[in-house]
Amino acid sequence: MNTATVNFKTEQEIKEQAQEIAEHLGFTLSSVLNAFLKQFIRTKTVYFSDRKPEVPTQYFLDAIKEAKKNFKEGKHSPVFKTGKETVAWLEKQGI
Repeated sequence: MNTATVNFKTEQEIKEQAQEIAEHLGFTLSSVLNAFLKQFIRTKTVYFSDRKPEVPTQYFLDAIKEAKKNFKEGKHSPVFKTGKETVAWLEKQGI
């Protein structure tokens, strides 16, 4: 593989944090930066994300709990193999 070296300046703390995250994900910082550059070339866009962990709302947790209860009690729609089966069942229900 024909390689070139790219040098740029960043804060030491930024470099260390980036290396730590890359390592945690199983990558080298170099491979992450190479992937970023390839994506940048391919898409001609830059995407930044400060992804926060999603925390379900109490409403959502209650809905899951109720759905599990209904399933155990047999209060759920059947499993369908085709779209036609689904539509036929919905029509039978008056939906």
